[in-house]
Amino acid sequence: MAKEVVKKIKLQIEAGKATPAPPVGTVLGPAGINLQEFCTKYNDATRDKMGDVLPVEISIYEDRSFDFVIKTPPVSFLLKKYAKINKGSVKGAHEIVATLKQNQIREIAEIKLPDLNCYTIEEAMKIVEGTARNMGIAVEGVNDKELEEEAHEAALEEAREEREAAKEAAETEAVEQEETKSEE
Repeated sequence: MAKEVVKKIKLQIEAGKATPAPPVGTVLGPAGINLQEFCTKYNDATRDKMGDVLPVEISIYEDRSFDFVIKTPPVSFLLKKYAKINKGSVKGAHEIVATLKQNQIREIAEIKLPDLNCYTIEEAMKIVEGTARNMGIAVEGVNDKELEEEAHEAALEEAREEREAAKEAAETEAVEQEETKSEE
């Protein structure tokens, strides 16, 4: 008879660096599983992928035993790694922080394909390109010109808003000076 799953927990842990300390301990401790055993098994299973952040799905059974499935790294992590940046754009598609080549997008899509909801590498590439766009990463030959135009338009709009704010502040100051003079 199969064991009954009591709880499923999803975590993202750096490969080979799981420890019973937080955040792993605080999430898995209340579940009642042996933290040291989990950390040892996870670290052994992910030793070859050191440096990558890997999502893991842990199934906890009623007898406090567990199984886990290691997934592929998140697309955003892979994009940052390939683009050699620490974080994506704060303004999304309105600001370009890096540019990747088509073959780099293909490599990321090939890595991620087993965990994506698609069947072909081309579909996976479209998913990766969409994530890249939202992070402000242009894809050479696909959306780099479009993103540059959007970033330029966003910069113009921002400058226009700054001018309007400065004009409004100057008008407010002038009105306040007039009121001060009329009170005297």
